[in-house]
Amino acid sequence: MNRVWVFAIGVACGATVMALPRMAAHFHATKHGRDVAQGAPAGPRVHTEEKFSVTLQAPMERVAPLFGADKERVWAPEWDPQFVYPLPTEDIRGMVFTVAHGHRKAVWVNTQFDLKNGRVQYAYVIPDALATLITLQITAESDQTRVDVDYDRTALSAEADAHVRQLAERDRNAGTEWERQVNEYLKGENRN
Repeated sequence: MNRVWVFAIGVACGATVMALPRMAAHFHATKHGRDVAQGAPAGPRVHTEEKFSVTLQAPMERVAPLFGADKERVWAPEWDPQFVYPLPTEDIRGMVFTVAHGHRKAVWVNTQFDLKNGRVQYAYVIPDALATLITLQITAESDQTRVDVDYDRTALSAEADAHVRQLAERDRNAGTEWERQVNEYLKGENRN
C-alpha cells in the first residue's frame, strides 16, 4: 500500500512540474492583458488618422519628385533611409528601405509612386509597436503645388498606444514644418 501512495504522490508531483511552464505563460499573458487562448491583445488598439495640406512654391513637376524616399533627403535634414531595394538607390514604386527609430528599426515599403498623377504612398511597420500608412495626393495649382498628406497609424501593442497618440499630435502639426522646409529648399534651388 505504501508503494501505491508513493507512486501516486510521484505522479502528482510530476504532473505539477510539467504544468508549471503553462501556468507561468497563463499568468504572464493575463498580467499583460492578452487573451490566454489566442495570445491576442486584449481590447482594441489605438488607431489615429491625421491630415494636413501644404502649398509649395513651385510647379508640380519640380515638387512631386521631392516625395521620393531618396530625394526627400534634400529638404528633410533628419531623413536618412537605408535602401534595401533598389540598389543603386532610386525612387521607384516598390522601393524598400529601413529607417532608425531610436533603438528600433522601421521597415518601409512604397506602395504607390505615380508622380504624373500625383499619388505617393508608403507603409511602414515597427515590429510589435506600430503600423503606419502615409498617403500623399499632389495637385498642380497654377505655378504652385498643393500636397494633401494623410497619416493612418495603428498601435500593435498596448505599450505602443500612448506613442501612437503622441505621433498623431505631431502629425497634426507637421504641415507647417513640411511647408517651410520644402519651400526653403525650392528657394535655394532657384538661386543656383
